[in-house]
Amino acid sequence: MKQTKLVLVFTVIFLGGLLVNAQSKTKKWDFKKGEVLDILLFNGKPELPKLFPRYKETAFAFALEKGYQPQPLLAVAETTQGGYQPDTYVIGKWTNLAGRKAFVNEVVNRVPDFHQQRRGMWSSFNLAYYEVTKDISFEANPDKILVATSYWKDDTNTFMNFKKEWLKTAKNNGGKVLLELNDPMSTVGYMYKPDFIVLTEWNDRAAFDAFSKESMKMGEKGIQNVNQFIIK
Repeated sequence: MKQTKLVLVFTVIFLGGLLVNAQSKTKKWDFKKGEVLDILLFNGKPELPKLFPRYKETAFAFALEKGYQPQPLLAVAETTQGGYQPDTYVIGKWTNLAGRKAFVNEVVNRVPDFHQQRRGMWSSFNLAYYEVTKDISFEANPDKILVATSYWKDDTNTFMNFKKEWLKTAKNNGGKVLLELNDPMSTVGYMYKPDFIVLTEWNDRAAFDAFSKESMKMGEKGIQNVNQFIIK
């Protein structure tokens, strides 16, 4: 456990989590239409602090060149649904889709051992990314409960009804919807393509638990898979 915490602290420092919004405990994100929003989930290995400096000088430097903009990082405090248990949840940002795709397509030419470097530092690394279609802003208040939920659909029509009812139930139980994401892109080897990702905010754990109890009554019809995390 101690080693995991040290790896997470290192990740936050070097990937930008303490370099953005450094004067405020509230983490903020702002996206303009045409920018790209990443969702990255990963588990760091004990070797991460030792290996990351080279990654920072190679792959990370190339990402910055192509338009990556460091954002606050979030730790996964608890997995509340599903079997996947990452330790870090990243909401990343790129200047535009062309730059994001250029990184995916060109990074191995620039950094031949790119994938080997990642495997050496992370035991899991999953990616979904989205072209932002309108200006969006949201923040993570440290005094509230922030929850990230991902759903994979089994049947489109049934799922759309489920999604509508889920959002209604969340709002009726005091939840605030901060972000909704649909139609993700991803890349081979890091595939993470939920049909729906939603970030919700709750005044306290009791409010979230009450919603969870209600949402479980909706069953799993139309759902193929789910991940849900409390993040902070």
